[in-house]
Amino acid sequence: MKIIGIGNALVDVLVRLESDEQLSQLGLTKGAMQLIDGDRQRELSAQMQAWHPAKATGGSAGNAMLALANLGARPGFVGRVGLDDMGRFFADNCNSVGIEARLVSRDGMTGVANTFISPDAERTFATYLGVAAQMAPGDITEQSFLGYDLLHIEGYLVQDNALIRRICEVAKAMGMTTSIDLASFNVVAENLPLLRQLVADYIDIVFANEEESAAFTQGKAPEEALREIASMAGWAVVKVGKRGSLGMHNGQCASVPGRTVNVVDTTAAGDFFAGGFLYALSQGAGLEQCLRMGSLLSQHIIQVVGTRLPEPTWEHIRREAAEIIKN
Repeated sequence: MKIIGIGNALVDVLVRLESDEQLSQLGLTKGAMQLIDGDRQRELSAQMQAWHPAKATGGSAGNAMLALANLGARPGFVGRVGLDDMGRFFADNCNSVGIEARLVSRDGMTGVANTFISPDAERTFATYLGVAAQMAPGDITEQSFLGYDLLHIEGYLVQDNALIRRICEVAKAMGMTTSIDLASFNVVAENLPLLRQLVADYIDIVFANEEESAAFTQGKAPEEALREIASMAGWAVVKVGKRGSLGMHNGQCASVPGRTVNVVDTTAAGDFFAGGFLYALSQGAGLEQCLRMGSLLSQHIIQVVGTRLPEPTWEHIRREAAEIIKN
């Protein structure tokens, strides 16, 4: 099973803060995600240089594909970038790690997710979507996904109703399996009727955290939310933070406890969980094995800043992954 993702093609620019006072100086609210315009992006970029930012390809679906690539899955990614240095960085980085980048390039600035990591590991985002937000229904054809079996959709795309409908319709017409990460509880709440329709009509696998599952089911606890989501899609996963994760498929439930690790940065924890889960699924693993794979990847990525793990860590993960899938 070959996997391709679609979402906002963003470059993550990350800085670790010495104190939350720096957020106040930038006019940012701790823990929030704020969309910014091009002028504010240029201003922030100049201010951040003194803090020696790290840079990596990002975006929710892009991060999931990065995890898959490092596991050896050879995934693809569909997104929109600008004809600028950031766009070239995104494409080059995809190619260097083994992601087939099916990018639409247009004039304008590539999207950037400025990520500020507080001493307690809380993340604050100032996100400039740039041309990523201009991906249009007309950009999506069968050629976009040709050669792949499973499409992983970034939930943020639901904010463009016509675009996500087009994505789902094309994938269904091609007979693809589809998964979606619900992305953010506020995005779920703001687009609930459409999201529920898409899950019922098109989606096979749903990933949600506790807050997102509650928003999707209008306040239900994780176990109840899991059952409701599973009744609409084939596979349902609800992540419950340090307590681990829950899954349901064909009436069968499974749960995997969380592990205590040193949390440095929770960037991409959910994305890497999805990548690990989908990798195990592509290898024919069962529900509990898929949950264990998701947990394995998420527990490692939260111990580093950003989305880059050293190769010795990946070697360890690949060995453990082989044991999980074998057993």
